[in-house]
Amino acid sequence: MNQSAERTNFGLVFAIVAVATIGGLLFGYDSGAVNGTQPGLIAAFNLDDAALGFTVGSLLIGCVIGASLAGILADAIGRRAVMRLSAVLFLIGALVQGFAHDHTIFLIARILGGMAVGAASVLSPAYISEVAPASIRGRMTTVQQVMIITGLTAAFLANYYVTAIAGVSTNKIWFDIEAWRWMYLLQSVPAVIFLVALYFIPESPRYLVSKGRNDEALRVLTNLSGPIAAQAKVEEIQASFSHDHRPRLSDVLTPAGGRGFLGVRSIVWVGIMLAVFQQLVGINVIFYYGATLWQAAGFSEQDSLMINIVSGAVSIAACFVTILLIDRIGRKPLLLIGSVGMAASLFVMVYAFSQGGLVDGKLVLSDDTGMLAVVAANVYVIFFNVSWGPVMWVMLGEMFPNQIRGSALAVAGFFQWTANYAIAQAFPIMLATIGLAASYSFYGVCAVISFFLVLRFINETKGKELEAMEG
Repeated sequence: MNQSAERTNFGLVFAIVAVATIGGLLFGYDSGAVNGTQPGLIAAFNLDDAALGFTVGSLLIGCVIGASLAGILADAIGRRAVMRLSAVLFLIGALVQGFAHDHTIFLIARILGGMAVGAASVLSPAYISEVAPASIRGRMTTVQQVMIITGLTAAFLANYYVTAIAGVSTNKIWFDIEAWRWMYLLQSVPAVIFLVALYFIPESPRYLVSKGRNDEALRVLTNLSGPIAAQAKVEEIQASFSHDHRPRLSDVLTPAGGRGFLGVRSIVWVGIMLAVFQQLVGINVIFYYGATLWQAAGFSEQDSLMINIVSGAVSIAACFVTILLIDRIGRKPLLLIGSVGMAASLFVMVYAFSQGGLVDGKLVLSDDTGMLAVVAANVYVIFFNVSWGPVMWVMLGEMFPNQIRGSALAVAGFFQWTANYAIAQAFPIMLATIGLAASYSFYGVCAVISFFLVLRFINETKGKELEAMEG
């Protein structure tokens, strides 16, 4: 074992990861809370299918903005400062969404919350990658996905029990407030915890070096890995940055003599590909519209919410498999396995949905095909959360050279959340026009395409120091 590994303060690393990934929990909770609130949204704001899709998807408009600005702001004011700003936006968004009686105000609050989600989604894994040793970096960054799914599952549990207390989500419970509104208000608790906890973790040493604050970076790295390793790492980080300018957005453009396409570096295009196809396989249809999806397949509201809980629990278990494997077999093999598994299970769902019949304009499945659809959906969720769910975030946090990491994250984050928004906005319309079978056929085809893209364009990053990343 080398000296750096021997001196690593794993307790501090784990504490930093625990705090940073609270952002992932909030990301998951905010994304999942809307799942059970849709009857309340429709009743409160008189929404049709398109308006419901926009209301659900408005969070993702904020995510696009937040993810696009986060990397650039993180290069300007620091990773920790931007995460603190995200925590404040989370808190404001949760409270206003819960209390708003005007649709426009609700949308503004949802966009603000989305900005926090988008910023945290790209910065938490990047921050973890910048403080964790290469030997455990994949496992530590995968904790982000565990926390995202934990947040989703917590939202599903809260939705289920609040609805059980109220009878239906549109009934009033505590303080004469409708149950669906409490599904948003409860987000304020982890938001406050995140904000306070962020004052107890250090700034990223790679950000500090980029700003010429080498003494501060040295102190952080000394606490993480000891004085000898820290000094060597500061010098290594310094060498990885451009000597003529600090990180800036234009760094994503193809340098003279470099490889690129349409004037943008090849490695940035690879990040965009990963970000977009993680969404095109349709995972967030299950997370955002799970209750609507299963009610469309003939299940009751309460049974649909319970299926969401099962999917969340299965997802968490799958992420722990990733933690065991990602630093052993690598990122690329997991992505390939995930693409194959997702494609197969999605097409089983297509078969199940195609066997249903329409009763009063709604799809009704037999008991056997309904159970087949539920099992296939959970197999799909397992494959996603063993592979594309966590691995995409791991790779975005580590695959870019230090000089372009913040800017490349901004670009990849923009495309990731734009694709997320497009899928969320389109699903209610697709459900109403072409049905479940055709909708899931599209997601299945995208999973097949993702396999060949990974095979051709992804390079393994397992075990590489961030200063060794090329592109």
